[in-house]
Amino acid sequence: MQLEPGLAIDAQALLFDMDGTLIDSRVVVEKIWKRWCDEVGLDWDYVLPRLHGVRMYDSVKMFTPKGMDVDAVYQRLYREEVEDVDGIVPIPGALELLATLPPDRWTIVTSADTVLAKARLGAAGIVPPPLMVTGEIVTDGKPHPEGYLLGARRLGAPASDCLVFEDAKAGIDAGRAAGARVIAIADAHSHEVPDGVERISDLTALRFDGLHEGKVRLRVVAA
Repeated sequence: MQLEPGLAIDAQALLFDMDGTLIDSRVVVEKIWKRWCDEVGLDWDYVLPRLHGVRMYDSVKMFTPKGMDVDAVYQRLYREEVEDVDGIVPIPGALELLATLPPDRWTIVTSADTVLAKARLGAAGIVPPPLMVTGEIVTDGKPHPEGYLLGARRLGAPASDCLVFEDAKAGIDAGRAAGARVIAIADAHSHEVPDGVERISDLTALRFDGLHEGKVRLRVVAA
């Protein structure tokens, strides 16, 4: 459900996923994982649609073939993801929108751990917010709502009055389970977005329109 230009959206706080929402790391992540899948004989077409939006260790546990050391696989893939940030760029409009937002009204809720998140954000030119929620500080990763509930608490807002930005089904499910309004960053043909979820193509579609009655107002300026 594409948001219409001119629409005003008010929320007490904004919670952004990272990969696919603020930064584009898909090419790097998929290159690393496909190389490993080819090495161990995993069907890449099976892994790919299940890979994004969840914590890396959860993905490793899910896909590592029986008999292989899960921790060793995780350490290898994690090291490669931290070291390979070449080609990571901000999602269109991300830098411009974040620069205009009140710093105490937004944060990031990501499945990546702090080291990986800072490496990717740095490559994209985004300064990590001080109240960022990362994968290692929650007990249950997305699609569990714990991360978004924690992000809302850190910003002093009820989750029901937060706006979540996501791109993957696991994150969309987490935001909705937390009780937040969710906007997907996706084109009209994305299979990651469940029916009925509001969407925009990227963050160039939004402008910060000031604080109104104590809430952040975003204005939709493009489809």
